[in-house]
Amino acid sequence: MARVALLSNPRSTGNRSLLPQVRQFCANHPDIFHYEVEDVAQIGEAMRMIAMVGPRVIAINGGDGTVQAALTELHSGAYFGGSPPPVAVLPNGKTNLIALDLGADGDPLHALQRVLDLAACDFEGHVIQRQLIALSSGTNRPVLGMFLGGAYLADVMLYCRHKIYPLGLPNGLSHVIAALLGVFSIVFGLGGGRLPPKPRPLRISLVRQGEIKGSFSLLIVTTLEKLLLSVRTDDGKAAGTMKLLAVDRSIGALVRLMNATWRGTLGKQPVNGVHFEAGDEIRIEGDRSNVILDGEIFEAVHGRPIVLTSTPPVSFLRLAV
Repeated sequence: MARVALLSNPRSTGNRSLLPQVRQFCANHPDIFHYEVEDVAQIGEAMRMIAMVGPRVIAINGGDGTVQAALTELHSGAYFGGSPPPVAVLPNGKTNLIALDLGADGDPLHALQRVLDLAACDFEGHVIQRQLIALSSGTNRPVLGMFLGGAYLADVMLYCRHKIYPLGLPNGLSHVIAALLGVFSIVFGLGGGRLPPKPRPLRISLVRQGEIKGSFSLLIVTTLEKLLLSVRTDDGKAAGTMKLLAVDRSIGALVRLMNATWRGTLGKQPVNGVHFEAGDEIRIEGDRSNVILDGEIFEAVHGRPIVLTSTPPVSFLRLAV
């Protein structure tokens, strides 16, 4: 029986240069079952094969999109009889929000060695529970993930993906440039052309908390412990539910957001133009507005809202010492 099953996506950005080393590492450690997929459509078959070897841990080597697809297949396909092993996420890809939340950063090979070491002993103290976001758009089965970005944030993320990444700049610098251009557009009311597009109005409904309408510069829904701004979401507000952060599209709201973040009061005190809520079901409806769940793009349109619900807790392996 393999201690660790490693699922790799050779097409993820980080694996373009790393994969030969990963293959060599696995060749030197026969207790790792390594399965590579060229397309997310192959992940179902990968999980079926992984279930046959009965690993103690499933490690995912790819970007957030690969992790999202693997989690969806793992917890929707019943390959492990309803009791899948803990999931470890190696730091890879462009963003790695999930990997960072689970304590994996730096060298992916070091993280893989850490997974192997933990799988060889009693790792119960390193198993943590996370709820996932189940996204349903009224078409296919729900897609699972942990971080959703929408409104102008999604527009800037897509702008960065299509306009900045092709320049070949470092990821961190690309993100800074995209963010600065986004803020510039908000300050001067510009959009389109060489700048990120102007945001479209959205209607966000929480089952018990009511409805939020408007154009937002920032929309985040997550079950991660931290938001992009390193704000902790485990604040005791409706613990165990999805956390939503929406910021009105104005420079004043952004300034107040940054001030509340710096003071550590975000989510604890009301802030004009900043909406911080929690809920078990969130509906997003708009005029062909994009949202991104762990790298995959979905579109919110009038009459066909995107519905987000939280799943039961899922086991993950925290790699931090």
